Amino acid sequence: MSISLEGLICSSSSSQATPLALSPPTMYLSSQGATHDEIDFEFLGNVSGQPYILHTNVFAQGKGGREQQFYLWFDPTRNFHTYSIVWNPQRIIFLVDNIPIREFNNAEKLGVPYPKSQPMRIYSSLWNADDWATRGGLVKTDWTKAPFTAYYRNFNANACTSATSCSSTTKNGLRDDAWRTQELDAWSRRRLRWVQKNYMIYNYCSDLKRFAQGVPPECRPS
Repeated sequence: MSISLEGLICSSSSSQATPLALSPPTMYLSSQGATHDEIDFEFLGNVSGQPYILHTNVFAQGKGGREQQFYLWFDPTRNFHTYSIVWNPQRIIFLVDNIPIREFNNAEKLGVPYPKSQPMRIYSSLWNADDWATRGGLVKTDWTKAPFTAYYRNFNANACTSATSCSSTTKNGLRDDAWRTQELDAWSRRRLRWVQKNYMIYNYCSDLKRFAQGVPPECRPS
């Protein structure tokens, strides 16, 4: 699956603190049930004057805890930007304005569950997460600053439906199922390293306090 949309945060009627976890103007994919799969692409609320945090996570068979968080190199409240997810059997790629910010590879050979067997739907929501989203829950939502809004446009999805098998078609010389084998080329890998060096603020793979007994298998050098 390859999905993208352009989003603009306009989080409240005031410039004061807005500690919400926001799915728009991005999105998340999720299946149903206790052992659901999920791919999260969310904005976290901020304290006035501080940058917004873009939060990513991957759930497989009901287990998440694979968070990476980023500042952005632009103010997401000033203009529309494109947020995309590529999900195929080999990897999940998160992109902002076609620049990759994260790649989560299939590590089933290491015993790590990977979301590939459950059909997922696309969701967009705006929800209160002031128990954790801003400064670890220290800053609460100021509901007097409502309404909290976000805008998005140019939604695009290219995927297989759960009831049919995938078949490729060609348009203008391009296959519409290229996402099924999409991977990062050399230029994209350089951009990914640039983002992770300069804008990543949290990586679960580096959280030795959280994983005192050892980081998850997918985090270890191969």
